[in-house]
Amino acid sequence: MRGWAGALRAAAVVGPGPVPGAFRERFDFGGRDVASWFPGHMAKGLRQMRASLRRADCLIEVHDARIPLSGRNPMLQEVLGIRPHVLVLNKMDLADPHRKPAVLEYLKQQGCSHVVFTDCQRDGNVKKIVPLVAKLVDDSPRYHRAESTDYSILVIGVPNVGKSSLINSLRRLHLKKGKATAVGGEPGVTKAVLTRIQVCEKPLMYLVDTPGVLPPKLEDVETGMKLALCGAIRDHLVGEDIMADYLLYTLNKQQQFGYVQRYGLAEACDAIEPVLRRVALARGRTQKVKVLTGTGNVNVTTLDYPAAAYEFLRDFRAGHLGRVTLD
Repeated sequence: MRGWAGALRAAAVVGPGPVPGAFRERFDFGGRDVASWFPGHMAKGLRQMRASLRRADCLIEVHDARIPLSGRNPMLQEVLGIRPHVLVLNKMDLADPHRKPAVLEYLKQQGCSHVVFTDCQRDGNVKKIVPLVAKLVDDSPRYHRAESTDYSILVIGVPNVGKSSLINSLRRLHLKKGKATAVGGEPGVTKAVLTRIQVCEKPLMYLVDTPGVLPPKLEDVETGMKLALCGAIRDHLVGEDIMADYLLYTLNKQQQFGYVQRYGLAEACDAIEPVLRRVALARGRTQKVKVLTGTGNVNVTTLDYPAAAYEFLRDFRAGHLGRVTLD
């Protein structure tokens, strides 16, 4: 996968920007381990998903287009060969479009030939999903569901990649109806496998939303960091400071220098501290600190670096730093 990540970076078209100086070639994770976040509701959700698989005609795996190669749950991969499978790479509006051909080629070599890039905020390519799923199910044996006239689809994936948003988008497109499932900007909103939700009348199709499930052990710390940057792991479990530093390292490595203009920097920086200082000044992120002096307590206003780190991460997640693919 590392070799392919390099190939994806080479496929990117680098736009004009600051001439980079000497940037770090490796990132020091400081011996951190972010592989232990697996709350009880995830274990329960995984068991319920396996039980629901028997009643599913097809699996829709939703993943973040910014990390198309990283973090797909290997425990989910075990069951993908049993039923027809569609991989939906959501949030395509935030990913680097120049990486798309290399991503598709890599996934094809991995046996994943049915891939749809989507942006559930604008519906767009979402309209391709129902016809594709219907064709795959019709062309595959349905075993004990052979007599059923409806399609039952299980939606799976890691947390916060847009599974509920996809279901709501399909309902808007095909039923002209509103939200059926809650949507949140952080992992863990969908905590229980829900009942079947109708998303189309002709053909009659139901989707089952499932909680996002991370593997109990991630393959490495960098994979966990990428998942965290995309919101699949809660920020405080990893640390906003090291996440912001890794994001800066990645932006510089890919020559994505949109942050320089956004925060009014003179040039691209390899160190995170000057960047966060500019973010704090630009966003007014300050805090009052009580200092004990010889004449008594004095309130001093200082820059709030943790708040600035959060703003930096939020700007990346909103696409304000450019369209970035982390793999």
